[in-house]
Amino acid sequence: MPWKTLDDMDLSGKVVLTRVDINVPMEGDRVTDTTRIDKIVPTVKDIQAKGGKVVLLAHFDRPKGKVVPEMSLRRVQPALEAALGQSVTFVERPDRAAIDALPAGAVVLVENTRFSPMEEANDPAMAQFLAGLGDVFCNDAFSAAHRAHASTEGVARLLPNCAGRLMAAELKALEAALGSPQRPVVAVVGGAKVSTKIELLANLVGKVDHLVIGGGMANTFLVAEGIEVGRSLAERDMAETAREIRHRAQKAGCQIHLPVDIVIAREFKAGADSQTVAVRDCPPDAMILDAGPRTVAALETVFASAKTLIWNGPLGAFEIEPFNMATNAAALAAARLTRAGGLISVAGGGDTVAALNAAGAADDFTFISTAGGAFLEWMEGKELPGVQALMG
Repeated sequence: MPWKTLDDMDLSGKVVLTRVDINVPMEGDRVTDTTRIDKIVPTVKDIQAKGGKVVLLAHFDRPKGKVVPEMSLRRVQPALEAALGQSVTFVERPDRAAIDALPAGAVVLVENTRFSPMEEANDPAMAQFLAGLGDVFCNDAFSAAHRAHASTEGVARLLPNCAGRLMAAELKALEAALGSPQRPVVAVVGGAKVSTKIELLANLVGKVDHLVIGGGMANTFLVAEGIEVGRSLAERDMAETAREIRHRAQKAGCQIHLPVDIVIAREFKAGADSQTVAVRDCPPDAMILDAGPRTVAALETVFASAKTLIWNGPLGAFEIEPFNMATNAAALAAARLTRAGGLISVAGGGDTVAALNAAGAADDFTFISTAGGAFLEWMEGKELPGVQALMG
């Protein structure tokens, strides 16, 4: 691996600046989902076990360089203390002498880094200030790695650095999925619009053996093939782009898979009357809201032939029944194959994680990335500043 992990670092008696993502959802003063907090616990505990003192750097929401009291990380402190099983010292303006005065094993939480406009500007002065607070920099926030900020990229270049446990696991999983994968590789890309995922699709057709396109994106590809989709969501002005992506896929030896049957309805609501028809038989007054069972069966065959699966986006309107059937069935098929040891499965993106959780498939996937934007940019083949900084 071109980056170091905690195992490579001497942390005894050192102050370890640890960039984490604890940008958690809240209702009032209560954290409603502690997943992101829970995931940093192994890194904190391992730093402590190696004799280090932990100083946590993090952002919360988007204060845009201003102090916004309701976006203070102080609100997250109780949930953090509960997860770590110890007290956490919260500081608005950190000071190295004060940090040094704290006992061994202490955990410090620094106020929202984005309260300063210097953070998102990656101002060298802020990076230098942060570097002065510690001896080692540990990045455990892959979800913020696509941002070249002072606390993710700038400070990393000024101190000995390493990846935390969560970051290392994410990088290892992503390398296995696209960097040097076991083949054949199949990618599932769903969602509403081709226009938001052009770079993703263009990158994937040169790297995977099978590309499954679902959701509203599939409708645009169907239109590009001269198939009418009624009142369905489709970017008709992107048809030429869809044809270009298909052409690039053919040249690269990547097979694109579109629905062969579809679930249609006249209303976009839960429990709406629906029917399954062949892909070319969508009535002018109907909407395509999901892929049909023949499509799912074909995808199961593709999955069974693959060694690696990477998934971003649902196959239909998974938020409402019965239009979650294709996503659920395909996800459960991938989960079964993973559980049996025949498939490496990596998934990421907000809707994707929600869909896999709703299907009951998430726990069996090899790796689920909660990184959102960073995961998408990695799939697009872009360099991530926070990762590049760890590579020297």
